[in-house]
Amino acid sequence: MKQEAWKQPFFSSKMPACALKGHWASFCLVDEAGCGKAYGGLAYSICDSTGQQYNGRLTGEGFAKLQGFYCGPVVLALEGLYSGKEEPYFELSTRQTYRLPITELQIRAEQTRFVAADGQRIEGNPAQRQADRFYQVEVRDLVRHVAHLPPLAPRIFAPQRHALRMMAELGFGPPQPALSGVVLFPNLHTVLEVRPLRALRPMLSGDDRFCALNLYQLALMSTLSYCEFGQEPPTRPVDKVSFPRDPSIGNLFAEKLSGYQEAWKVDGKQVQRFYPLYEEVAYSQRFEIVPFDPELYSQNRTQLGAKQEHPALVHFFDDKNFGTDTQAFITHHDEVILIAVRGTASGADALRDANAHQVPFADGVGKAHEGFYLAYRAMREFVLQYLDKFHDRQRIIICGHSLGGAIALLLAEGLRRVSSAHYNILLYTYGAPRGADTEFTEGASSLVHHRIVNHNDPVPSVPATWMNTTAKLWVPGAVILFSAPASGGLLFAAGLVRVVGNPYQHHGEQQHFMPITLPDGTHSSVLWRPACESILEAGCNRALQLQGDMPDRANLLKQLFQASQHSMTASYIPAAWATFRRWQQTVDRQGPLVTPREFELLDHALETMTQQLRDKNRELDRRRPSNQRGYGHEHNQALNAEIDRLRTSRQRLETLRWRRLEARDVYGSHASSSYLQPSLKRWFSHHENRVLAQVASIPSPTHNGPGRAQPLDLDSIV
Repeated sequence: MKQEAWKQPFFSSKMPACALKGHWASFCLVDEAGCGKAYGGLAYSICDSTGQQYNGRLTGEGFAKLQGFYCGPVVLALEGLYSGKEEPYFELSTRQTYRLPITELQIRAEQTRFVAADGQRIEGNPAQRQADRFYQVEVRDLVRHVAHLPPLAPRIFAPQRHALRMMAELGFGPPQPALSGVVLFPNLHTVLEVRPLRALRPMLSGDDRFCALNLYQLALMSTLSYCEFGQEPPTRPVDKVSFPRDPSIGNLFAEKLSGYQEAWKVDGKQVQRFYPLYEEVAYSQRFEIVPFDPELYSQNRTQLGAKQEHPALVHFFDDKNFGTDTQAFITHHDEVILIAVRGTASGADALRDANAHQVPFADGVGKAHEGFYLAYRAMREFVLQYLDKFHDRQRIIICGHSLGGAIALLLAEGLRRVSSAHYNILLYTYGAPRGADTEFTEGASSLVHHRIVNHNDPVPSVPATWMNTTAKLWVPGAVILFSAPASGGLLFAAGLVRVVGNPYQHHGEQQHFMPITLPDGTHSSVLWRPACESILEAGCNRALQLQGDMPDRANLLKQLFQASQHSMTASYIPAAWATFRRWQQTVDRQGPLVTPREFELLDHALETMTQQLRDKNRELDRRRPSNQRGYGHEHNQALNAEIDRLRTSRQRLETLRWRRLEARDVYGSHASSSYLQPSLKRWFSHHENRVLAQVASIPSPTHNGPGRAQPLDLDSIV
């Protein structure tokens, strides 16, 4: 009788062909090395052809055997929810918004590791030799709710999904929308190789002090902010979402990094590869993109219409339909909340933001640029809603490029002044224009802000301190232009002319990236903190010289925002990478931050600038009537102040000759972490990070002797 039953097919059109009991199935969960200890003791459930459920626990070796079930295949699931108190799992599974259905299986998989460094599937698992059937599975194969889990990775030995679909159609198991689990066939031993649940996340330092790691990493994140979010469908999703578009914000965080893939593309036109420095983390510690599951989260249901919530609305702010064209993204993990604000993406934005009119900064003190302030107000509520849901004492790191940097400054200060929340904020901006007046800057003095300026980038020079708040032309007579044959054109704003309000003023500690060409033609670079306006204004001067002394402001602003040295992919990212590599070498070699050859060149250039300002001061004094000389005209006062600032710059440069970098200057809070070296090993595995561009190299000593330094070419750029 039993022998005849085995000759029949498993299924008819209505039900299993045979209801005989007495069959068995065994299985074992193993990691990629073939060991099952990682999954020992896990609870499992099995449903047979009659819908009867069998519950049990795996042995310490991850093994189980079920006997005496009804004839036919069975469905295995491991859906026991986590019930412990360990972080971050406890917080993720109990938080008020987007509570995650984290299972014990998921946590065990997060504690295993890939055999291959790149996370690719391996062949020849040792446990495969002992199996009648061998499957490569993921946690999402064995649980019901999968929206919070990464997409499936390619595999050779996939479980029989068609068998699961057939069994679901025949009514296996308890009633549910979809049958979940892996099909096991009777009288066979099945080995399930569970893929580790590991992710990659960009390393970010939470230290207040400036570090080269954040300089490089946040340059990449600021560039990513120009991309679309990439969600499909972009609006009104029904049951699931995906992020197929590369590059896009959603694709990077929800698919590539969640799936343990190293991503390097942060701009659609990017050709040169710049890999972030990634650390390997447990999947639950990745930068999160919230799940979309209408069955679990009522806010995801399509019946809500315009009030429906989905990942794009949670993480991505796009205000182009409401006038400000502000764009930003926000994501987080258990230690950091990252906010990146996009700069100008269209000519219309640049023309709109050319209006330098000031308005009161309602969330603090002082006044801000009207265009930047309106953009900040447009996104403020979006950010506060996200923080209400997910802020749990993390460091809030904000970054932005160009106009996005100015908006990021207002956002950072606005959040800092939310007294009830105690947000801990760190700000990095790239090529940002002045966003507010001196009163705002003084009131925000405790905000930690590292302001990155690339040499010859004209945008940080606008709105100029001497720019009329409402006029469409720059104020006549406010600018002194003079030639500097030894160091290129130099612009100095002597008038500081205002109609109303305080002058625009930069906030934050400037980090100035300066590529230089040594006398022998060697290219090098220095990142330092000059104290003078002359170097900052040099890039703007190049545009002014092209347009004449009195350019139309709107046309000039359009030109400035399109300048090559203002671009992220062509300028700021390569500069940040060069500094990161240069500082790594400096620490390894225990040498000074600036070599003697570089110091001689820069110091000579600063001396030349100082002499030019003194000459201009004397020239202006001679032009005045004899009875008015020596009375401290406003031009003389401004020039004298700039001469003092140049002296301070030379003193700062002098200190670089003796400064020795520490690992913390390069890697910030990650300097002493155990995972830094594995992360660097992965980063250096890419050819692009091992081959040094000349600008990132430490120049070799020369035997030409002192006094051979040549003038600095302010217009030089790599």
